[in-house]
Amino acid sequence: MPKMSKQAVAAESDVKADDQVQQLSDSMQALLVPVEQWLGQLKVQQLSPHTLSAYHAALYQLACFLDTRKLIWTRCDKRQLSNYIAKRLDGDALAISSVQQELSAIRHFYGWMIEQGTARINPTTGYQLKRTPRPLPSIADGDLIAQLLEQPMPDTPEQARLWIRDKAMFELLYSSGLRVGELVGLNVADLRIDASGERGEVRVLGKGNKTRLVPVGRQALKAITTYLPHRYLWEENGDTALFISEKLGTRLSTRAVQQRLKVAAARAGIAQNMYPHLLRHCFASHMLSGSGDLRAVQEMLGHSDISTTQIYTHVDFARLTQVYDKAHPRAVHSTPVASAPTSEK
Repeated sequence: MPKMSKQAVAAESDVKADDQVQQLSDSMQALLVPVEQWLGQLKVQQLSPHTLSAYHAALYQLACFLDTRKLIWTRCDKRQLSNYIAKRLDGDALAISSVQQELSAIRHFYGWMIEQGTARINPTTGYQLKRTPRPLPSIADGDLIAQLLEQPMPDTPEQARLWIRDKAMFELLYSSGLRVGELVGLNVADLRIDASGERGEVRVLGKGNKTRLVPVGRQALKAITTYLPHRYLWEENGDTALFISEKLGTRLSTRAVQQRLKVAAARAGIAQNMYPHLLRHCFASHMLSGSGDLRAVQEMLGHSDISTTQIYTHVDFARLTQVYDKAHPRAVHSTPVASAPTSEK
């Protein structure tokens, strides 16, 4: 079968798209007109293709719901919206988080229509979808972290060199509570170490392109200082990344860090599932447990909302309840019941 040219493939895709439009009812096409106009404006504002696709999917589903009930956008009130949300949760078995995302798209779309003067009421105003409780993050205790970071140097020279780099990465993740994406995004210039080598900080580019300065612990500084001479030998084409591949001489990917952590955990004999974000969780929990300073930990983690940081207070409380249950004589341990005295016969 002859291979189709790119132009032919594109033409065939256009034909299929036209056929799909033709299959839609007139009422459905009318519902989608303002959606396409809104998405067109968002595209000009350079929203990501992923976001635009998610918005389109959410509004397409609501348009289908309204079309089956012979309704238009301006006839969708809170009651209709509640029926739609119930359908998505119960009938379509969507997760609450997915429906929350759809609801956000609907809210923004109606806000735009009100600005355009084509709608007067936003049915999502005041509508709240009950959130599922956020699961507590997994936490490893300090001994397990030490088992990972203080493991013996590998025997082979190649693995030893990689461990020098990997130890520096994992020490920094745990020392400063970085996200793995923030770690691989670091450049050498983002690291500042004082003349004594005892104190340092790292400039981190976090979510929303927000920059923060985070202290770097002594053990992490020591590991990084040991790694840097190897890094300069591996570097290719003037790459500025702090952590680079020995083989390629270029910036490591998040996937590479994940894989290297699993290798290190297996070599240390750790059965628990280890992943980079676990080290961030451990940093937050252990810092709160030791200091109790919620605001400082929030700033170091780069959380915009302190409620996100507060989850680690629940993690620590869970640990305290376990200690209480084991230690307190009237917590969960049953007290032997004295038998009633028997009368002598």
